[in-house]
Amino acid sequence: MSESAIQLIARGPRAAAEAAAAAIDADPLLEGATYSILEEDEDRNIWRIDAFPTSQDEVEGLKARLADHPVTVSVEKLADADWLAMSLSGLPPVRAGRFFVYGAHDEGRVPPNAVALKIDAGAAFGTGHHGTTVGCLEAFDDLLKRERFERVLDAGCGTGVLAIAAARTGSRVAVGTDIDAPSVRIANENAQLNAAKASFVHASGLNDQRVRRHGPYDLVFANILAPPLVALSQDIKMALNLGGVAILSGLLRTQERRVTAAYASRGFRLEKRIRHDAWSALVLRRMA
Repeated sequence: MSESAIQLIARGPRAAAEAAAAAIDADPLLEGATYSILEEDEDRNIWRIDAFPTSQDEVEGLKARLADHPVTVSVEKLADADWLAMSLSGLPPVRAGRFFVYGAHDEGRVPPNAVALKIDAGAAFGTGHHGTTVGCLEAFDDLLKRERFERVLDAGCGTGVLAIAAARTGSRVAVGTDIDAPSVRIANENAQLNAAKASFVHASGLNDQRVRRHGPYDLVFANILAPPLVALSQDIKMALNLGGVAILSGLLRTQERRVTAAYASRGFRLEKRIRHDAWSALVLRRMA
């Protein structure tokens, strides 16, 4: 966008907000759109979608999808400043089981008994604060109480926080992949920052030779969106050992059934759901 950046804000009841978010996810022209959904006022049942379009096409597409639902939409101009860095500086650290995710501004707040993950988001998605990432880390923490994972793949790695968490807790191989080249660069920088033996590659899918050569994996993280999670169900199955685990997130509660059904048809068994606000993380084990 050539003018000042804008933010679209939509408010409405939970059902309307979740339906609007699902419509955004289902629109192939909005696959790269950045948005979040959260509960703003529990007593009044008001939920909010914050969207940050990066092109005029995204502006029009988001407005069109939101107009189909009973939500109130407003537009705010973002100040001519590094608003991403400013917003990150105000984020509190996150505790998810044994994991403590923090930024440089919280260097002195790391608990002595935590697996500390210092994450610089830069231009990549995934600071660790979003409910989807927290759900993945909580699911991983719970699994680590009973089993270990020698080989871990993080599909759609963003900042690399999930693969780095695996490397820091004993995984001998921790590989991440993303279709966004800046994210891969930032993830590798974060691995160095955390002294983690994790590596990240720019690849368009799980069939890339640089991904396949380290498999089959014992665990696959995929924190993306519901439609690509469904589309990747067979690829994720083939990337996993029999008995291996997939931790899937980036989906709304309303999309759980669709994603679970796709993986059940591939021989997966649902073991656990973790929910934060409107978001879900699913733990599924490959049984066939």
